[in-house]
Amino acid sequence: MSSTRKGLPLTSSSIEKIFPKLTSDQVRRVAVQGHIRSVQPGQVLIEQGDRSVPFFVVITGEVEIVRPFGASETLVTVHGSGQFTGEVNTLSGRRSLFRARATKPAKVIELNHQQMLNLIQNDAELSDIMMRAFILRRVELIAAGVGDIILMGSTHSAGTLRIKEFLMRNGHPYSYIDLERDPDVQNLLDTFQISANEIPVLICRGQLVLRNPSNQQIADCLGFNESVDQTHVRDLVVIGAGPSGLAAAVYGASEGLDVLVLETGSPGGQAGSSSRIENYLGFPTGISGQDLAGRAYLQAQVRC
Repeated sequence: MSSTRKGLPLTSSSIEKIFPKLTSDQVRRVAVQGHIRSVQPGQVLIEQGDRSVPFFVVITGEVEIVRPFGASETLVTVHGSGQFTGEVNTLSGRRSLFRARATKPAKVIELNHQQMLNLIQNDAELSDIMMRAFILRRVELIAAGVGDIILMGSTHSAGTLRIKEFLMRNGHPYSYIDLERDPDVQNLLDTFQISANEIPVLICRGQLVLRNPSNQQIADCLGFNESVDQTHVRDLVVIGAGPSGLAAAVYGASEGLDVLVLETGSPGGQAGSSSRIENYLGFPTGISGQDLAGRAYLQAQVRC
């Protein structure tokens, strides 16, 4: 961390991998892909829910990452000189989970989504640093239960368990409030005018309230499909995002094909629900199905 202010508690000791600091040469290579801009204290660079999310590298000053909810904010982290914004959604082109705001006069390098993908595809060293950081940041957000949605439900509710599984299988961080255990739940119910018989309830970005939503409604709220241009003609369409489907997408894209993968549930297929896969090529000590699916999904996002 580059600030004395504390963000989320980390479950990993590899802070230098979660929030790496780029060297001057690496910063210079990033700058070639984007443009340098000056920002003032209090200036918002990314707003929660933004569809088009740029990527920033801080040259001087500080940029804080916060999760807004109503009139309050939760500090996630503070990026200083040489550090960069972003996590998994930055790669996938999905909505921003958080707000990014300058806390001091700063200079930053800004890259749009395509420029960032070009950087990752053509600079192996920066690709390793950024991809590892994005993955580890998402792992920490899931572990901390900090995202852009709040799920209110009961462990005895089948609907609550279904939504939890859908979010977990898609690797989306969320906060969970148990109606039977949380002492302050009534205040939240009253604020959003929710009755107990409407659970499970999903509060999306502190604004949209979904009562017992279907998986499709959740996907629409989170913008899972917004980056897909349905009028664009593709070279290859892969049905099913299991390991073989994601592999086909990566290999096809590596050969220059324009690939689209379609999946009704979540990346990974049946393998994604396995607690441990011990016979998958390239992982001699085994890997969880969710980790395997997440890595393959990100690889496909970069290539396709």
